[in-house]
Amino acid sequence: MTTFDFDLFTIGAGSGGVAGSRRSASYGARVAICEAGRVGGTCVLRGCVPKKLLVHGAHVAEELEDARGFGWTIGEAKLDWAKLIEAKDRELDRLNGIYVRMLRDAGVTMIEGSARIVGPHTVEVSGERYTARHVLIATGSRAVRPDIPGKELGISSDEALALPYVPRRALVVGGGYIGVEFAGIWRAAGAKVTLVVRGDNVLRGFDQDVRESVAEGMQKRGIEILRETILRSVAREADGLSVRLAGGEIVETDVVLFATGRAPNTEGLGLEEIGVALDEERAIKVDSYSRTSVPSIFAVGDVTDRINLTPVAIAEARAVAETLFRDRPTEMDHADVPSAVFSQPPVGTVGLSEHEARRRYGKIDVYRARFRPMKHTLSGRDERTMMKLIVDRATQKVVGAHMVGADAPEIIQGVAIAVKCGATKAQFDATVGIHPTAAEEFVTMRDPVPDPSSLSGD
Repeated sequence: MTTFDFDLFTIGAGSGGVAGSRRSASYGARVAICEAGRVGGTCVLRGCVPKKLLVHGAHVAEELEDARGFGWTIGEAKLDWAKLIEAKDRELDRLNGIYVRMLRDAGVTMIEGSARIVGPHTVEVSGERYTARHVLIATGSRAVRPDIPGKELGISSDEALALPYVPRRALVVGGGYIGVEFAGIWRAAGAKVTLVVRGDNVLRGFDQDVRESVAEGMQKRGIEILRETILRSVAREADGLSVRLAGGEIVETDVVLFATGRAPNTEGLGLEEIGVALDEERAIKVDSYSRTSVPSIFAVGDVTDRINLTPVAIAEARAVAETLFRDRPTEMDHADVPSAVFSQPPVGTVGLSEHEARRRYGKIDVYRARFRPMKHTLSGRDERTMMKLIVDRATQKVVGAHMVGADAPEIIQGVAIAVKCGATKAQFDATVGIHPTAAEEFVTMRDPVPDPSSLSGD
C-alpha cells in the first residue's frame, strides 16, 4: 500500500482552500495547505471584505445628507480617507490572524511558498517535494488589464483598495461588480467619477430592470456613464492622466481603474504537464464533484471559473471534503445561488433574470414594483427602490427575485431560501408582510406587468 505524506495537499489559502482543509482535517485527514502570500485569499484581503468596509465608510456621506430631513443639524463633516484605510487594514490583519489560528487549531500543516504540481500525487514547494493522496487547487483569480498602450499607468482593484487618498478625478473602466462598486465608493467620498462600459449598460448578465435601476441611481449620484465606449490608450500628462477613447475623445483623470475582469490563477502550477485539462480561458475543467481530468486532483473556486463567489468556493471545497473523507459523495448545487452588488444603490438577486426565464420557460409572469422608500419621504433624496419577482406561469413557482435599493442584499438572502425551496407565488402571497418595510413588497405584489407580446399586439 502506498504511503503518502498527507491525505490532502491544498494549494491556496483563500476562503475555499481554508474551508476544504479544515473540513477535511475534522474528518481525520492529514492535511497540508500551501500559500505564497498571506492567509485569507482574495475575499478577505483583496476583495469582498475590504471593499464592503470602504462601502460602509463612504456611504456615511449620504446618511449625513439625509439627516437634515429628519431635523438634525450637523456641523462640517470631513472624511479622513487615510484613517479609513488604516482601520480597514487593521481589520484585515485581525482576520488574517483568525484564519491562521483556525488552520492551526484544526491540525492543518501550513507551508509557505509557491507550489508546483509535478505528479498526480506530488507537489513541490521551494525545492522540497510532498506527496498526497489527493491534491486540492484553490488558487483563485487575479485582476487583468486590457492590452492597450499605457495600461501600466492604470491600477487594478488590488491597488484601489490600498489607495491612501481619494482621487479628485477617477475613470473606472468596466461595468461589472468591481467597477460599479468602486465608482460608488469614490463618488460618495467626493471624487468626480466617470464609468466606461463597452456594452449598452452596467452589470451585463443581470436582469434588465436591475441594470437600468442601478445605472439610474448612479447617475443621480453624479456618476457619468459612457456607454458603448472603448479605451485606446492611457498617457501621463503634467497634471494627471490622459485617456484616449476609440472615437478620438480625450478624458483627463487622476486615476484609471481597470475593472475589466479576472483570470484564473493557473500559471506556474505545472497543470498541463501532468495532464490537468484547462478551458480556453485557462480555467481548470472539473466535473460536478470538482474533480479534474487527473482523478487525484480537485479544484474549487475562481480557478475553475464557474460561479466566482466566495460562498460558492467554500461550498465546493466542503463538498470535496465530504466526498473524499466522509465517504459521502457530494456535489455542490450551483442552482439559485444568491448574489449581491454593493453598488450605490445596492443589488440583491437570486434565480433567473426575466430574459433567462423567458428562454427557459417560455411563458412567465413578471411582478414589479418601483417606489420611493419611506425614509426618503422625509430626507428628500430622489431615490427609487425596484423589486421584482419572476414566476413560471405553468407551475406558479417563483424562479427569480431581484431588488435594487437600500438593504437589498440583506433582504434577498431571506427570499433566496424561499426560491431555493421552490416556493410558489401563492405561498409568497400567503405570507404576511412586516409593515412598514420595503421587504414586505415581495409578498404584496399582486398584479403582473403586461406581457410584452400583448403590448406589441402579437
